[in-house]
Amino acid sequence: MSLAGRHVVVTRPAGQAAHFATALIGQGAIPVLYPVLEIRELEDVAPLLDVAIRLDNFDLAVFVSPNAIEQALVRILPRRPWPAALRVAALGKSSERELARHGIHDVISPALRFDSEALLELPELIDAQGKRVIIFRGEGGRELLGETLKERGATVEYVSCYRRARPQLDPAPLLKLWEEGRLDAVTLTSSEGLRNFFEMVGRLGQAWLRKTPAFVPHLRIAEQAQALGLASVIPTEPGDDGLLAGLMQYFAPHGNSRSN
Repeated sequence: MSLAGRHVVVTRPAGQAAHFATALIGQGAIPVLYPVLEIRELEDVAPLLDVAIRLDNFDLAVFVSPNAIEQALVRILPRRPWPAALRVAALGKSSERELARHGIHDVISPALRFDSEALLELPELIDAQGKRVIIFRGEGGRELLGETLKERGATVEYVSCYRRARPQLDPAPLLKLWEEGRLDAVTLTSSEGLRNFFEMVGRLGQAWLRKTPAFVPHLRIAEQAQALGLASVIPTEPGDDGLLAGLMQYFAPHGNSRSN
């Protein structure tokens, strides 16, 4: 196995890293969990509860992330059932799994790329004239999805479901692995997470990071990484499967697996 014994940093938020970490372990890798985003509840949930009351007024509900799904539905579903006529759109397999966990299975989702641009290419969102759309997201999310739907004739409303914060973590375990030459790769799944990681590891960690293969599932993250001076940025296919395949392909030619 090309990943045997290799230490791979997993930067997903705590509670969302298990699926990818398990996949890495299945290939012999050693996942190093270092969450770079912390998901926090809103101080004021009144707008979200107001939307819960008015769900029947919408034609389409869009969840921009698994965090949005979890934080919204944990508030909504104890108060009311999901309207049978309200279609749901989401991004990626992780979001589809989270929706299924809450009993929502008929999901509009892009098959190949898991971003707003791909979602906007689907027929259900191209034909948006006259549709009433609610977008569930974190505070301060991207505007592309809503603005494009408005241009296509939809009425769009946003509701924030959670806040993002930068965790306070000690970078010492990562610095030790880097110093010992045993930190083989970093996976970064959002531009905000990349910026947080860069700050969290400090100046010494930044010097090591610039020399470490960084695997990213979106070109937008790759561009941000290159702007920060990372010398080895490897774009992969979307999702956990894409990251894992990218790691395996990258390390396969090297032919030297590590031991624990």
